[in-house]
Amino acid sequence: MGIVTLVVGVLFLLAVPILVDGVFEDSFANWLYDVNPSLYYFALSNKTFVLLVAFLVILLVSLGIVVARFTKYIDQIAGAVEHVFIENPDPIQLPSELRPMETKLNIIKNTLRQRQFEAKESERRKDDLVVYLAHDIKTPLTSIIGYLSLLEEQKELPAEQREKYLEVVKEKAYRLEGLVNELFDVTRFNAQHIELTTRKVNLNRMIRQLLEEFYPLLKEHDLGCRLDIPEVDPVVADPDQLARVFDNLLRNAVHYSEPASDIVVSMRQDERDTYIQFSNYGVTIPADKLERIFEKFYRLDESRSSENGGAGLGLAIAKRIVEQHGGTITAQSKDLWTTFCVILPNGWKKASVNF
Repeated sequence: MGIVTLVVGVLFLLAVPILVDGVFEDSFANWLYDVNPSLYYFALSNKTFVLLVAFLVILLVSLGIVVARFTKYIDQIAGAVEHVFIENPDPIQLPSELRPMETKLNIIKNTLRQRQFEAKESERRKDDLVVYLAHDIKTPLTSIIGYLSLLEEQKELPAEQREKYLEVVKEKAYRLEGLVNELFDVTRFNAQHIELTTRKVNLNRMIRQLLEEFYPLLKEHDLGCRLDIPEVDPVVADPDQLARVFDNLLRNAVHYSEPASDIVVSMRQDERDTYIQFSNYGVTIPADKLERIFEKFYRLDESRSSENGGAGLGLAIAKRIVEQHGGTITAQSKDLWTTFCVILPNGWKKASVNF
């Protein structure tokens, strides 16, 4: 308002000498006399008062115009803000004077739409997964009940046959346990809170121990493992959660590797970070799927198989844990080789992971 008053005042002071006391003095006086002689004599004897009233009138008119313009802008902005939260693909449009505001609101609108889409997709995948898991649980459960019924009914079964039935029951029970664990992971993913307890961790020793535990699984899938993990300085991390990350990456590599191929684990370190890579030979992951591979409940194979694959949480959990450590995890896939790279800072502060 102060700026408006100043501008009007300056313009008025410039206009008065021109209209009243300047080059148009006679013309202005004659025009006022023709309009109303009484008004002419009143203005002539009360020039200061008349000029003040004229100034106030012009000021009020100017303020009215400015306020009307601002009110119009505010209404347009308010409408645009409401448009942000409406499911309408049309972009927000504002006058050219408000172009920066229009750009920012459109960015917010597109970001919200993308997040809403991702949330709906995640929820859909979770619902589908729960349905699949519930269905898959029935298969081993039915087998367990069936074989236990046979063992109960046929008391005189040969020892070899009885041993075979028990082996099948055991196998199906393990499968059932895995499915229940997956279902538990799905239900707890968004509610889990883990406090990270950090200390110096020897990554070389951790990875070697983990691979020893994986030896039976590698043997089962006819896979080998090549290591390129020289001794490096310890990093500050939570060893249990870091082991969880490497476990998920190794299981993923086993699941998608071609038989008779090698999983390659390599590591290097510079002054700032430590790089751990897990590579497997199998199939080239398309770029569009590679971008979404760390999303929760996302599976490369959309067709659910009860015998392989997981809940689509392993890589999402790994990403959260690595990021909570102040690091990053990326994926690349080319010429049938897929590589996951974990980058961890050599030093780090204690924090927590929220799932």
